[in-house]
Amino acid sequence: MASIQLTRILWSCKLSTNIALSSRKCCSFRRTRQLDFGPLLKRNIQNRKLTAIRSEKSGNEGSISSAIEGEENSDVISSPEKPGLMLGIDRDDSGSVIGLNLIPGDNEAIDAEVVSTVTKVKDEEIKKEKIETRVTYNIVFVTAEAAPYSKTGGLGDVCGSLPIELASRGHRVMVVSPRYLNGTSADENFAHVFDADRRIKLQCFGGEQEIAFFHEYREGVDWVFVDHPSYHRPGNPYGDSHGAFGDNQFRYTLLCHAACEAPLVLPLGGYTYGEKCLFLVNDWHAGLVSVLLAAKYRPFGVYKDARSILIIHNLAHQGVEPAATFKNLGLPSNWYGALEWVFPTWARTHALDTGEAVNILKGAIVTSDRILTVSKGYAWEITTVEGGYGLNQLLSSRRSVLTGITNGIHIAEWDPSSDEHIAFHYSAASLSGKVQCKTALQQELGFPIKPDCPLIGFIGRLDYQKGIDLIHWAIPELMEDDLQFVMLGSGDPLYEDWMRSAENTYRDKFRGWVGFSVPISHRITAGCDILLMPSRFEPCGLNQLYAMRYGTVPVVHATGGLRDTVENFNPYAGEGRGEGT
Repeated sequence: MASIQLTRILWSCKLSTNIALSSRKCCSFRRTRQLDFGPLLKRNIQNRKLTAIRSEKSGNEGSISSAIEGEENSDVISSPEKPGLMLGIDRDDSGSVIGLNLIPGDNEAIDAEVVSTVTKVKDEEIKKEKIETRVTYNIVFVTAEAAPYSKTGGLGDVCGSLPIELASRGHRVMVVSPRYLNGTSADENFAHVFDADRRIKLQCFGGEQEIAFFHEYREGVDWVFVDHPSYHRPGNPYGDSHGAFGDNQFRYTLLCHAACEAPLVLPLGGYTYGEKCLFLVNDWHAGLVSVLLAAKYRPFGVYKDARSILIIHNLAHQGVEPAATFKNLGLPSNWYGALEWVFPTWARTHALDTGEAVNILKGAIVTSDRILTVSKGYAWEITTVEGGYGLNQLLSSRRSVLTGITNGIHIAEWDPSSDEHIAFHYSAASLSGKVQCKTALQQELGFPIKPDCPLIGFIGRLDYQKGIDLIHWAIPELMEDDLQFVMLGSGDPLYEDWMRSAENTYRDKFRGWVGFSVPISHRITAGCDILLMPSRFEPCGLNQLYAMRYGTVPVVHATGGLRDTVENFNPYAGEGRGEGT
């Protein structure tokens, strides 16, 4: 008897059955077109009868049989002339049927024509699916910093590497950031940037502000820089040794207005990005973009199909300024409520202070289509009273569009097997180079060469968030042990002075490098045994990811992205082998 075996067919029966041409009792059967087997059946099978009986090989007692009388031109299963063909079912993880396969029975082969037909149908469907699901976007990053052009922390790293990765996947990507010139060697980062010969006037701060665009096409990304005299001054992007710049609201309002105009006016590669863009708005410096799209452009039919995604790298910085500055932002007066912010009584400066202010990050939270944070843990923390910095209730109300995605790193730049900044290369297969990197670092820092002495490193800003005060108070006790400690960073002048003083006090055990150096950060990551990150809160953190990439043990506080990325070591797991990072 020619038969087709069908395993766990669509009705709730656990018996294996044979489908055969036979006269048995009838039962209903799903039309084969619903299983995407129609093209094969139409070609080979017409106007037949379906009968299902229990297979003798199943070992079950009783009998099941069925038959369907096929109407002309209907899709029904018939037995081919060759006997012994089996019909197997493909299922997904949930158990749902996703396809059927013909397989040979005992000592039987599938008819070549049938196989050819099945293969052709599947190939056509796969090709069609790939074409239909391939979606590309015009993506516009708006950010205050992007490495290597400007960088003070993780924001610069992410906005310098993520656009390149997205471009490699077929998207058209633009990054808009200021053209900082501070009269140092950092200005050389803009050596290959050229004037795009496009100047526009922006309406904000009580008049017209003229800005120019500069451009560089590198690694598949359009790097666009907004040029204005307010970006040409000593210091870092946000301030100098005296503190934050007093006109930061003006500087980043210009950035946001310019970023909204760039896709419309810059013919990069011969044509503009146009209105259908996806804006990735990073922190409060770029937060006004989402508000401008909603208040200034869409009411006039511009950017109707554009969307904005707010990425919160650090909720502690929100761009709060006095309420009187709202008129300077270039927004319609009826949009004041979107940015309105009132400080609680305890946070006001004096008894007559009403606490009224404008909060740019709050406006971005209200108007953005989606909200992202840089780790899943931080997405939850910012909805709590402790981590929400006054915006926890607003963020909780937008929980349906709030998502956490852990930051990644540029694995080509941070690779111990090819890193150009370290003296010796190594990998997980051979760690001998790491010992040599430690020796080279000790020699560079003027430490005694001690391969067995623990070398601890810290890389980061010198401020309260990073737990620098905990290191400050712990150093005297740590220095009593046989270890070496190196710190790289800048920030609070109090802790910068303390680092210099500690270096003089513990000459053979402590080194403090005030400032930031990319090559030195690579050498510390590769040469240290332990990387210390006692952060009070950490949206994601990248240094712990670099450390694990280089075989350096991260010792961190269980907060935010640190908790998400560093697995606590358990020496008893894995039958005593230990697990964790």
